[in-house]
Amino acid sequence: MRLIKRPSLFLFILVFCVSNYINSQNREPFKENWKSIEAVNQAPDWFKDAKFGIYAHWGGPVSSAFEGADPDKWYAGWHGMKMYVDGKIVPQPNGKPSTNFVHHSNKYGHPKDFGYKHIIEQFETTGFDAKKWADLFAKSGAKFAGPVAMHHDNFAMWDSKATRWNSMNYGGIDPSAALKKEIEAKGLKFMGSFHHAFTWKYFAPAHAHGGIDPKDYDLYTNPHALDSDTPDAQFYEDWWAKLKEFIDVYQPDLIWFDWWLENMTEESRLKFLAYYYNKGLEWNKDVAICYKETTFTETTAIKDYERGRPNQPKENPWLTDTSPGAWFYRPGAQFKSPNELVDILVDIVSKNGLMLLNVPPNPDGSIPQVMEDLLIDMGAWLNVNGDAIYGTRPWIVFGEGPTRLPEGGHKVEDKVKIAYKNTDIRFTKKSDKEFFAIVMDKPENEIVIKTLSTEIGALNSRILKIELLGSNETIKWERTKKGLVIQTPKAFPTDYAHAFRIVLEGYTENNIGGDVGAHED
Repeated sequence: MRLIKRPSLFLFILVFCVSNYINSQNREPFKENWKSIEAVNQAPDWFKDAKFGIYAHWGGPVSSAFEGADPDKWYAGWHGMKMYVDGKIVPQPNGKPSTNFVHHSNKYGHPKDFGYKHIIEQFETTGFDAKKWADLFAKSGAKFAGPVAMHHDNFAMWDSKATRWNSMNYGGIDPSAALKKEIEAKGLKFMGSFHHAFTWKYFAPAHAHGGIDPKDYDLYTNPHALDSDTPDAQFYEDWWAKLKEFIDVYQPDLIWFDWWLENMTEESRLKFLAYYYNKGLEWNKDVAICYKETTFTETTAIKDYERGRPNQPKENPWLTDTSPGAWFYRPGAQFKSPNELVDILVDIVSKNGLMLLNVPPNPDGSIPQVMEDLLIDMGAWLNVNGDAIYGTRPWIVFGEGPTRLPEGGHKVEDKVKIAYKNTDIRFTKKSDKEFFAIVMDKPENEIVIKTLSTEIGALNSRILKIELLGSNETIKWERTKKGLVIQTPKAFPTDYAHAFRIVLEGYTENNIGGDVGAHED
């Protein structure tokens, strides 16, 4: 029996390995040129279906720097940079020191004496609980999540061998490993964000003050002028080592980049694209990359809009990264309401986009109660209305109503306060026979969807049925020249936007063929 079993087991293992090898080799590896990389499926189905993800700007010790800050004053999130802006050696247009410099000096002393590295040495992680984070992310309805793996401050939020400035050496934890385990256990995709292309500019003010110990150049980068836009060879080597290590060790489904990478060499960007996409082939999974500005192209990666979005649909899927308040912890922080975030999500999805929502944890790594409540509220809404969000695609038009973004692009959320009304409607599509009309606020009278008027050719199919998601109430409606007129239901299952499922007969054409007589003149 042993002589029979062992060859059989060996044959099984051999067939399995060969099969996996063939599957991983069914396309040529990507090369470090645009033509090769343009062959990638830059927006895999899992990404297009997900619609909602979360990342967390704990981002290293910077959160603790804001403890004790005046809640009535504004502070830049880039504390490691702005703490050195004294208004003299590092000037500002108004000639005054930054609020970060004043706060830092009052709390720690002059930044030349108590620099950013000293904040790192005080990093506390006692409140971090990866399972609680992952449970909350899953309850929120997010489909992918992960840490800010490395912010501008060059601090690795993982047990890095590529840099000594990491969360294991200063904090005693590997949040990336812990989060990957717990996030994937919930069935979510795992991501990491990287902001360290800007580190070259970020720590230039620290060098302007001087006095940095050369042994700490591995944190602050090599000395360079405030106006230097040309990183040195060491910077490129270190930038790549950290990014590559995270990819190899944690095998993320998505890598998200902040800005300034567009200022680095084309060779460095192509090197990353080819390497990560080839790793996806090796792992036999579809990976995704998000970028800002002109770092990549919309055919090789997924474009991101910070606190913004297009004001019309785009052919390629895209992403909005936004935060309900400040990016990092602030005392007395103000947050958007769940209603505002749901409306933003709906508008994004109707235009072929996704939302990446920031969570700003407390300095110790715990999540503020207000943020927890906000995410749970969003999850409750998605639990009822998720069918109109997940797995959808843009309909013929994205919406109707008076409330529109005046312009599309980055940071448009900061330029104008948008408050959607019950006459604002957004559309999403599940199939050719099923789409959704999402009314952005609670209707008071009848709902009139003008786009679906019999006088307009947007809908060339008979409506079979209309349902309100989360409700068993029979929906009464009629389609007229005025539009699709829906009688307001007696009750609504949620407090925010309301999704109506519209089921169609579907478009059909007569087949060619039939009796000979059918083709006679």
